[in-house]
Amino acid sequence: MSTVFSPIPGVAGTPASASDTHAQAPAGAQAKRSRIVSVDALRGFVMLLMLVDHTRELFYYHMQVSDPMALPATPPSLFFTRLTAHLCAPVFVLLTGLAASLYADSRGEDAGSGRAAVSSFLLKRGLFLVALEVTVVNFAWSFDPAPAIVYLQVIWVIGLAMIALAALVHLPRIAVLVLGLAIVLGHNLLDPIIFTPDQPGYVAWSMLHDRGFIDLPFGARARTSYPLLPWIGVIALGWSIGPWFARQIDRDVRRRRLMVTGAAALALFAVLRALNGYGEPLPWQVGTTPLATIMSVLNLTKYPPSADFILLTLGIGMLLLAAFERTSARLNGVLVVFGSAPLFFYILHLFLLHGVNSLTGAVTGGAIKGLVSVPNVASIWLVAAAAAVPCWFACRWFGRFKRTHTGWWWRYL
Repeated sequence: MSTVFSPIPGVAGTPASASDTHAQAPAGAQAKRSRIVSVDALRGFVMLLMLVDHTRELFYYHMQVSDPMALPATPPSLFFTRLTAHLCAPVFVLLTGLAASLYADSRGEDAGSGRAAVSSFLLKRGLFLVALEVTVVNFAWSFDPAPAIVYLQVIWVIGLAMIALAALVHLPRIAVLVLGLAIVLGHNLLDPIIFTPDQPGYVAWSMLHDRGFIDLPFGARARTSYPLLPWIGVIALGWSIGPWFARQIDRDVRRRRLMVTGAAALALFAVLRALNGYGEPLPWQVGTTPLATIMSVLNLTKYPPSADFILLTLGIGMLLLAAFERTSARLNGVLVVFGSAPLFFYILHLFLLHGVNSLTGAVTGGAIKGLVSVPNVASIWLVAAAAAVPCWFACRWFGRFKRTHTGWWWRYL
């Protein structure tokens, strides 16, 4: 299950300013803050891909996919539908780090006070997201107030990554960059380390690097679907590119930097994947057809994300971010509606999809474990498109509501 969002107030683009790279917050806001439309446009784009993937999980229950995907059992249409969603988590975690950098800069000219403010907010918001994952988000997925398994997924790992970044922001930016690269490119060196449930380090290692089940005191279990360590690297890289989005940086310069970085990431991915060794635990194989070979090459490990997975997704994400610097105001205006209310959209779409599916199952009686499946992959995209319409209007309403209500609690939504 995949998604993410910008946690930092004041860096989201607004639909009214979609034609500009930077725009100002409304007059009623507590302070004027820089708005970067391309960031929200990209965030909105990958949120729509997330919507498709969650529609697949809830409306295509009879054809769940593994990680990495089992190619003989996964038709190309389902494979590439799932593949598009791989962009979501890496891009959102990267943008979370970027948003934190922009928030720190917006707190004033003194870097120390700006970093102290963002560190405090990251810590509190991170704890809030962890709590939200184990309560509201888990209920949205299960409709069970006391599930036997509590899934620690993307909201949880974003929260923990923000807590980690709260400490990292006090380091020089070059140190954060080096650490981020070292984690992203080097964490697969830790793959041979394995702890069994009866060993003392099992719980910590399940949270950091290997998916696992953790026994909880009240009889349930927690599933660490998103191990933390690689995502600390990604959020650190997002923090590191913050200066590229300063007002004094020319947009064409920023675009060139994004394109060069994206191309370099994809080139490194191509080299590592061609060598078919380090960077991805699952080696690719030559298939019976060119398409089968391509699918094997692109079949990467997400839980935890391999170095190849992160290079591919962030490389594409950088190129898309550069592209959204130049896309039309109309397209950006549609996308930033989603991108400026990401947490609201995330919770809303889960309850909407699960609620509609459960209601349909109750009426038709054709559910599998409480869920109704659509007949084919094309139907997944159609259901997602239909769900996107009410979500867009709801996000537009919420964005306007939030801009006119300045209570401190709205910073957490």
